[in-house]
Amino acid sequence: MGDPLGTLLELPEQEKTERGLEHTPREIWQQPATWSKTYERCQERQGELNDALRRAGIGRGSTSSPTVYLVGAGTSDYTGRALAPLLRRRWGCDVWPIPSTTLLTDFEEFHRPGRDYLWISFSRSGESPEGVALLEQALDRHRDIRHVVITCNQQGTMAQLCLRHPDRAVVLVLDDAVNDRGLAMTSSFSNMVLAGQCVGHLEELAPFGEVVAQMSEVGRQFLPTAAEAAEAITMLDWTRACFVGAGVLRAVADESALKVVELSAGKVTTLAETPLGLRHGPLSSVDSQTLFVAFLSSEPRRRGYELDLLREIDRKHLGRVRAVVTARSGDDVSALADFTLSLNCADFPDQYRPVLDVMLGQLIGLFASMRCGLKPDQPSPGGTITRVVAPIKLYS
Repeated sequence: MGDPLGTLLELPEQEKTERGLEHTPREIWQQPATWSKTYERCQERQGELNDALRRAGIGRGSTSSPTVYLVGAGTSDYTGRALAPLLRRRWGCDVWPIPSTTLLTDFEEFHRPGRDYLWISFSRSGESPEGVALLEQALDRHRDIRHVVITCNQQGTMAQLCLRHPDRAVVLVLDDAVNDRGLAMTSSFSNMVLAGQCVGHLEELAPFGEVVAQMSEVGRQFLPTAAEAAEAITMLDWTRACFVGAGVLRAVADESALKVVELSAGKVTTLAETPLGLRHGPLSSVDSQTLFVAFLSSEPRRRGYELDLLREIDRKHLGRVRAVVTARSGDDVSALADFTLSLNCADFPDQYRPVLDVMLGQLIGLFASMRCGLKPDQPSPGGTITRVVAPIKLYS
């Protein structure tokens, strides 16, 4: 392996441990191989998951289907944001990503007696204090809410709660290999997104397997290119990063911004926006010290706005370095960016791209962490943030 990520993977084990590179590089690299395992896990549970959705009311039609909330905090919230448009389209009902941190403080604003609700909760560890508290309260007090929990930890509290309430909750536990040991969620994010995509395709899961196979192949080819670009980008002098995307790619921008700020321990400040939203004030932050990254849509209308933004940034000479990720090669964007990365999959819909595009954000975070003199596996030396968020005091 000749790419920069491969070089890190080939370091002696003792050096990896000393430099905090034991987990995060491997967890980024393993992603394309793990997606097929997540698909197989969903295949194994297809009947049970389908029954749970039917009991919740999915498939009854838009007038009587439940309201679906996609629940999580931080990266797990962005998982829901990456899935909402797809599930809304597939199920023909209201599907909204709501952070668990918001539901915990404002539950009454999002719950109306007499209505049916399905919560799909995401949690790497299943120990998020907000996620655990919400699930406990909902199972104890609100029998009109049904639950699907997608997690990477069989022993986590959220998984165990589901097992105690099989009439209203089902848990999908992913392979332990994607229960990331590094602080920052990487393969857990992409695999929970893929699991959510599988849940949205339960009625046609066999054909969706062809999409997963294509996704894995594209990912394997994209990783070395993205790693080379990420290393080169982080060698340039910038102190802030701005990520933009529309639709599901806005969730990729959010997650990329979080990865960079987490892995750099806040030494790099970050911003995520939509292409149009950036023009309403936040564009002022794209200065000569800024990395600008755009995840370009394949949908013509969205893409028109995105290209207009790139032209404006180019015309105004904004940003220290600019990079774009696009689905197809030969795009007329190379003159507008310093780095143009193509997935080389022209027929691949945006709704399935988050697991692919996000790898660039993860890699920029990894190399930025090293550039800042930090250990990527434990980038917060003072313990400001931890792998599992610290417990909180609950208020009734």
